[in-house]
Amino acid sequence: MKPPSTAETAALAPGLYIVATPIGNLGDLSPRAARVLAGVALIAAEDTRVTAKLLAHIGAKVPMQAYHDHNADAVRPLLVERMYRDPVALVSDAGTPLISDPGYKLVRDARAAGIAIVTLPGPCAAVAALTLAGLPTDRFLFVGFLPAKAGAKAAAIDEVGAVRATLVLYESGPRTGATLALLADRLGDRPAAVAREISKKFEETIDGTLVSLAARYADVAPRGEVVIVVGPPGEAMAATPADLDVALRAAMAANPLSAAVAEVAGVLGLPRKAVYARALELKA
Repeated sequence: MKPPSTAETAALAPGLYIVATPIGNLGDLSPRAARVLAGVALIAAEDTRVTAKLLAHIGAKVPMQAYHDHNADAVRPLLVERMYRDPVALVSDAGTPLISDPGYKLVRDARAAGIAIVTLPGPCAAVAALTLAGLPTDRFLFVGFLPAKAGAKAAAIDEVGAVRATLVLYESGPRTGATLALLADRLGDRPAAVAREISKKFEETIDGTLVSLAARYADVAPRGEVVIVVGPPGEAMAATPADLDVALRAAMAANPLSAAVAEVAGVLGLPRKAVYARALELKA
């Protein structure tokens, strides 16, 4: 890529520039992102070695400051102070900063300090995987990485399992099979997809169900960066009149009538007017 000219890089005002970087193919870096990265005074990078390769690709040499989980609290005030007088970019190793990394605290502190903040949208593995999976996208929940310990992982899956939305998770290759098996155990055999190495040479998306995908990757772990996409739960069965009566009696025993009606209507997904009418009948 041709490096931006001096005229192109001279106009950056002081502030924070949040720059999305490629998740694989370096050609996905936008011209605007390349211009900003070449024109800032400093780049706050998750891993300066990774960002150095991107800078070499665009023919730019810019000072960098490592900014990650282990040094963020110490480095963040220095970065904010620098933003008062210079343009500073924030990048992650791949994709959009702040997605599964600690960048939000830098944005929070910069905004509190009155610093100008500019975001440059671009690649994001979670959104890219959604476009590949062939699952509903009208509502989705980004889960990020699940906890490593089995008990905490199961609890996290249970917490999001009832959400009526497609779930998007990040996972490492070696843990993919076990995670798929646990998802199947806790959520049932939902439709799902495993996307890996998005935008790279060996990009691959395999769809199926959680059970079939868990079996596929049980003994052979996928290589590279992995995104698991899980379809939403099926439609809940409609509450029966008996269900309504049981729920109302329990709620009315512990709450005033109006509160009991609101609670039951919300839990069973029924019109409040109909629930209220039945509550009056039961009370009588």
